[in-house]
Order: sequence, then structure tokens, then C-alpha cells
Amino acid sequence: MAAAGQVVVGVSSSLAGLAALRTAARAARHSGRVLVAVHAWEPPEGEVLYVRNPDGAWAARCAREAAARLDRAFEEAFGGTPLEVTVVRRVVRARPDRALCGLAAHPDDLLVLGARAGARRAAVRRRVSAHARCPVLTVPAPAFAWRERRALRRAMARDFADFAAG
Repeated sequence: MAAAGQVVVGVSSSLAGLAALRTAARAARHSGRVLVAVHAWEPPEGEVLYVRNPDGAWAARCAREAAARLDRAFEEAFGGTPLEVTVVRRVVRARPDRALCGLAAHPDDLLVLGARAGARRAAVRRRVSAHARCPVLTVPAPAFAWRERRALRRAMARDFADFAAG
């Protein structure tokens, strides 16, 4: 029997973001919920400056790049879209906290975030925790030594194909 609501996850290419995506997919699979993977973006110069000098082509390019980052996160986390769960990919032009809280708006939803270090990410987590209308699960990045993190950032799913085969 499927649980009510959906599992909404904020997706980034950081190790914490990929761990959050994997955790959210597991939660969606176990509960029978839909996994809603969200990548929020804003114009590089910010919305205020964009409104003063709008450029539709530039905004469309930013949206395409955001969609490519979302696809790349699935590729890095799973090697593609996981088959055992229903996945909805959303690219939203908004601040991350607003996009996530807007999509996880029901008490039966579950909102999953990666706990990446950094002041901006901590601010997003604080705002989401303050405004979320559903439970929020924070997933830390896996603990690796500095050199291991550096090597893993450059690794691709195909680099691990030999391990899976043998």
C-alpha cells in the first residue's frame, strides 16, 4: 500500500546532494511514494538585476544548464533513472528554499536535503526547516579524507563499471 504524499528532494551535484538523492529514492521506494527531484536555479546576476535587464535567451540557457545538472546528478547517483520508483524531475526558477517548500506543501510529504558545508547551504537548510509544512530529513555528506573527496569529484559512473562486472 502506497503512503500518501510524495518525497521531494533538493538535488545538487555535491556529495551531500547525491547522498540526499539516494536516500530520497530509497524512502520513495519503501513507502511507494513518487520521488520529486528538484533543482532550483536563479539567474547568475540575481532576479533583481535580471528584471532590470531581462534576456530571454540567457534565461533559457540557464534553465537548460539546470536541467542538465539535474540529469547529471541522476547519472552520478544511479547511472540513470532508478527503475523501481516513479520519478518526476522538476527544474524550478526560484530560490531553493522557496521551490522546495512550495513543492513539499502537504503534511504527508517528506522533504530531503543534503547537509553540505557552507554558509549558503546552511541558510537554505535553516529557511526550509523554518517554513516546511512537512517532515524534513537532512542527509550528511559521506565522510572522506580531503584527497579522496578530490578524486571522487572527478570520478564518473563508468569508472566503477569494472567493480560491478567482477
